[in-house]
Amino acid sequence: MSSEAAKRINSGRNRTNILRAPEFAAIEFLCRIMPRWVTSDMLSGIGFFGSTVAALSVFFASYNKLSLFVFPVGMAIQWFGDSLDGRLAYYRNTPRKWYGWLLDMNLDWLTTVMISISYLYFLREYPLVSFMFMASYGQTFILAIMRYKITDVYLIDADGPLGPTELRIILSLSTLAEYFIPGFLLYFGITAIVILTFINTTDFFKLVKLANARDKEENAKRAGL
Repeated sequence: MSSEAAKRINSGRNRTNILRAPEFAAIEFLCRIMPRWVTSDMLSGIGFFGSTVAALSVFFASYNKLSLFVFPVGMAIQWFGDSLDGRLAYYRNTPRKWYGWLLDMNLDWLTTVMISISYLYFLREYPLVSFMFMASYGQTFILAIMRYKITDVYLIDADGPLGPTELRIILSLSTLAEYFIPGFLLYFGITAIVILTFINTTDFFKLVKLANARDKEENAKRAGL
């Protein structure tokens, strides 16, 4: 793949996550071998299908815990579609920046809601845990949108080592652990809420500083007119 194509694939996204190098290499390879008839919209649909598979696996685990082993399969399908839909468009030099961003954010939010509801059903004795997980994870979407508005940079890792791919892996391993250690998901959910709240709070105050700086800059420009 040419360096120009590689730049197009990574266009518009800054990544700080641990697995960014191998993940980008995999995305490069998949873009190169993807059949022409496969479109970005098809990949978005595949990703959402993977989310549905993952959510249903947890839902049906209430009746047969073996279905938990399907969860990583759903997450892998979700990664394939969600990671490639926009990157393939940039690789083919046919990006739809705002359309793709709108579609991605909404599908990612629907994924979060579906999986949270499946955990809510599985952990129905502790509904507040699933609700708080959805709320705290949902706040990351709000902060990502605010960051994009304030800085014009779409950063999906919040300057941290964990991005969506790492979170998929952690969530998959934790869900599988429930099969071997009953109750693990409850304690994982509580821990995740605490960590997400800390990350979101830290990120919020970073954005407050950036927002203040942008206000001062824009006010200074207006005053100079």
